[in-house]
Amino acid sequence: MRIMLLSFQPVLERIAEEMGDLAGRGRPADYIPALAAGDPDRFGMAVAELDGSVYGVGEWQQPFSTQSVTKVFTLALALAHEGDTLWEHVGREPSGNPFNSLVQLEYENGIPRNPFINAGALVVTDRLHGLTGNASGSLLDLLRAESGNADLDFDRDVAASETAHGDRNAALAHFMASYRNISTPVPTLLREYFRQCSIEASCADLALATGFLARHGIRADGSRLLTRSQAKQVNAVMLTCGTYDAAGDFAYRVGLPGKSGVGGGIIAVVPGRCTLCVWSPGLDARGNSVAGVAALDRFTTITGLSVF
Repeated sequence: MRIMLLSFQPVLERIAEEMGDLAGRGRPADYIPALAAGDPDRFGMAVAELDGSVYGVGEWQQPFSTQSVTKVFTLALALAHEGDTLWEHVGREPSGNPFNSLVQLEYENGIPRNPFINAGALVVTDRLHGLTGNASGSLLDLLRAESGNADLDFDRDVAASETAHGDRNAALAHFMASYRNISTPVPTLLREYFRQCSIEASCADLALATGFLARHGIRADGSRLLTRSQAKQVNAVMLTCGTYDAAGDFAYRVGLPGKSGVGGGIIAVVPGRCTLCVWSPGLDARGNSVAGVAALDRFTTITGLSVF
């Protein structure tokens, strides 16, 4: 990893200073006991350019629980393996409901609205596991390779905590299995899903790992993971569905494809230019980092970088 303190660094320092004065930073995800002790005052932010140059501020090298941020990478791997067949099993529309809702599944015959709500992510993990035999391991290999950090790993305590409090996800998986939209045995699927969500990584790691989406599908080593069209698809779904049922507000404020997680992380993509990751554990009522959204809002306002 090549770390440089050039053009983006003054922008990040200005944002960090402003975030220090931010009031009402939200609350950590207390429904997952292993995350409940998160400090909303903690903050880190990193930007990675296409060549691997990285800029950071605050706790940008501090590992945190990635949670739903990893759904982007699982989606990319599933698309790379099976292409458009994936979309027969999961939709591409915003849900308008909480990320762990059961409501839509029944009247939509077990087909989740998008890959980033929990039901959709379970389907994508199921597809990837069927294709590779090891969904969580394939995901970890991708993150290690793209970030350049071979030490990335699962957090067993977080995975165990989620397993012990995973009844809603189990219900989602069993319900979709009843519609034959899940083929992996549900206990195995839940293990793979919770392992996926438990991966710890820093803002620097995730900004680098997301780079293939800014490079239109090209990995850090120059090989192609996704076609240009597939990379566009992932970015589009991130923009419309990546921040739970607050995606419209995120697009309005930030103007970038993004994906949040209840660990307090958010990744974002400026296609053809750079990728970002911000982390602060305090969440709003919809599960998005309060300081993270505010920081990305300031970044696009200051730099003028957005997809609009």
